[in-house]
Order: sequence, then C-alpha cells, then structure tokens
Amino acid sequence: MKCFSRYLPYLFRPPTTILSSTCHTEADVISTVEFNPSGELLATGDKGGRVVVFQREQETKSEPQRRGEYNVYSTFQSHDPEFDYLKSLEVEEKINKIRWLPQQNAAYFLLSTNDKTVKLWKIRERDRRPEGYNLKDEDGRIRHPSTITSLRVPVLQNADLMVEATARRVFSNAHTYHINSISVNSDFQTYISTDDLRVNLWNLEITDQSFNIVDIKPCNMEDLTEVITAAEFHPQQCNTLAYSSSRGSIRLCDMRKQALCDTHCKFFEEPEDPSTRSFFSEIISSISDIKFSHSGRFLMTRDYLTVKVWDLNMETRPVQTYQVHDYLRGKLCSLYENDCIFDKFECVWNGSDSVIMTGSYNNFFRMFDRNTKKDVTLEASRENSKPRAILKPRKVCVGGKRRKDEVTVDSLDFSKKILHSTWHPQENIIAVAASNNLYIFQDKVT
Repeated sequence: MKCFSRYLPYLFRPPTTILSSTCHTEADVISTVEFNPSGELLATGDKGGRVVVFQREQETKSEPQRRGEYNVYSTFQSHDPEFDYLKSLEVEEKINKIRWLPQQNAAYFLLSTNDKTVKLWKIRERDRRPEGYNLKDEDGRIRHPSTITSLRVPVLQNADLMVEATARRVFSNAHTYHINSISVNSDFQTYISTDDLRVNLWNLEITDQSFNIVDIKPCNMEDLTEVITAAEFHPQQCNTLAYSSSRGSIRLCDMRKQALCDTHCKFFEEPEDPSTRSFFSEIISSISDIKFSHSGRFLMTRDYLTVKVWDLNMETRPVQTYQVHDYLRGKLCSLYENDCIFDKFECVWNGSDSVIMTGSYNNFFRMFDRNTKKDVTLEASRENSKPRAILKPRKVCVGGKRRKDEVTVDSLDFSKKILHSTWHPQENIIAVAASNNLYIFQDKVT
C-alpha cells in the first residue's frame, strides 16, 4: 500500500486524495476492480498479486456526505510468482479477475485468479480471541506435559477488531493456457474459468477436478483461427453461458443440451462491411469483454472501437452500437506499432441496464444512455478539478479549429487508459482504475 493511490470523488465531482504516493512500480498497477453484490465492498487486484478491499462508510447525521466514501477494509497477498518447471514458464502473480460470491453469513467470499490458479478467499471480522489454553501458554509456546497440573476451560476475551483473509480453496492445474475470465453461476455452487482455448466448470467445494465444457483446440494448432477472449454465466439461468472470440463472434451455450458445449445453440456475429475492411479489421473486431444485462435479456460486448448491445432473441445484428473513440480509426497504424491496438477494455452496465460505461485513452471514460441516446466523456484525473466543483464533460477535436475545452487527437496520451471499471449494483456509484490510481465517483450530493 505504500505506492497505492486512491481518490474518492463524487460523480461529476473532483477527487480527494486519500492514499497517495509520487512513486509507483509496475506491481502497483490495478488489473481488476469489482463491487460485491450489495455494493458495500469494493475489491481491487493489482499486478503484484495483492487484493485490496474497500468498505463503504456508514452515513451519520453530522456527515451524511460520507455515505459515498470507501475506505480500506482489508489487504492481503492473493497470489505469488511461481515457476512451472515442466514447461520452463514463469507464472506471474498478476490478478486477472475478481468475482464476489453472495453473502450467506457474516463473512464475505470472493474468487481471485492469476494466469493459472483460482483461489476462494474468506474475509471475516474478529473482535475476540481465545485465552486459557491447556497445551500452550499465553505466548503460544507449547507447554511441557509435566507442567500441566490442572485443566482450564478456554474463554473468549474481547480484543481489537481485526479483519482477516484466509484462502479456503485453491483450484489449480486445470489450464494449459492463461486464464482470462471467471464467472460465478446463478446456482452459487459452481463457476467457470476460461483460457484461450477451453472453458472449465468447477464446483466450489471440489478442488481436485473440473469438467471441460468448451474445447476449441484443433488437432493441428496450425489450423487455429480464433481464441476465446471471455466467458460469462447468464444471471438467472444456471444452464446458460456465453463466450466471445477473437473474431468478434459470441456463442451462447446450453449445458442441458450436452455435457461438452462445443456446438452452440445461438451464434451472434455482425456481418462485416467489405468496403471498410483493412489490415486491422480482425484485430479491432476481437471482443475484449462480454457482460449479460442484469435482466438477462441483453448481452453487451466491447471490441476495440465500439460497444455493442445484443438481444438474445436476435442473432443477426446488434440492437445498439456505440462508437467509443471512432476518431482513432485513422491512427490504427501507429496504435499497432506501439501495441495499444491490443489493449483490452472492459464494459459495465448500471443497475437498471439503462446506461453502459467503458474506458478509453487519456484517462477518459465514456457513458451511453440507452433511453435518451445521449453520451458523455469524462476524465479521471486530479489535475482537471477543484474541490466541490462539477466535473465537466470532455470533447476530442477531430479536425478544424480546436475550441478552448477540447482535446486534439494528436495530444491524447495513450499511456493513460481506463481498462478496468465497475458500477455499483443499485446506486449511481462507479469505480474506474487508471494505472495505480482508483477513482470512485457518485451522483452529485445535494
């Protein structure tokens, strides 16, 4: 946490620094961010294998505005770097995804994964400690049997509140390729983990075996034409899942049909316009993220330039297409040279499925209202705001004379990017990650 920056602004309000540092390393860069189902907790994972959990402040009569603030609740090391000696391959500790499980008791549970291993973590509070052991003294040292002359009944004594995280399950040795996504089933008993070529189904209680339900690996790897980029369970139907590919297609699978879901029940793909085809067409059509709507009726996908909303009842074309940064279409060559064209942006729904959000470059993030057809570009930055001021929408100047508040395409900073974001399940509170900084915004508080 020494080199971890965190900001707590209100939506359309500027950030206030809570934890900040002028230096940061690659290990401090945030690689995933996720609200729990109630929205009271927010978890982030970074490239150093750490998970930081923030808890929402409770509202008080004297300070009602603090209800929107999140403070550090728990920090723990989820994954460590490993080395696969059989393949002579180093396994990074970077946290690729975090997914929360619904809360069943006083404890919280979440799944975190790096490239090879998924772990189930239990986070709980402890405000008591046992005292009066028979076989060890108060310092924890084992007592010699000859010194034990009487039996004592251990008792629980009040102690300072402590939040502890323990790994309850470790799911490993099931993926040959890097895990890119995990998704918890609506039955809350199983989950899937996905790599480039396979989707595995796990039971949360069983760690030594999983079921391979999707396998697109060809007999000859030279015949490989696409890879799996993301997969997610349907929010209500425990038998339905969808996975996306690097060729811009989505396959909907029904596990009731057959155990191995290599044959899909629905196939979503938008026909390509031959007049717009170029060298970069296949690269920018690769889907980087896929999300079911909370209602389960729609499916949202994010490729390099657009966000598309699909109706599960219509496979031929998306019902809505939103241009995220179409002004970059003329700069694809330079973006290819600096590898930015391979960036994987995420997309999220708001709680009512009426607004979608996704990230862009220059620390910009975009919001699209599906009902009013309006959109806005905002910037996650502490340099562009004053305390208690309203965040102003940003605009990118494509050509012609630039206005005062506009930014030219050539001045965009491609090293600053919003890849990871999440939306509170009930309220208009969002969290976006920019490098090692976490920004939390909420509706303007009156």
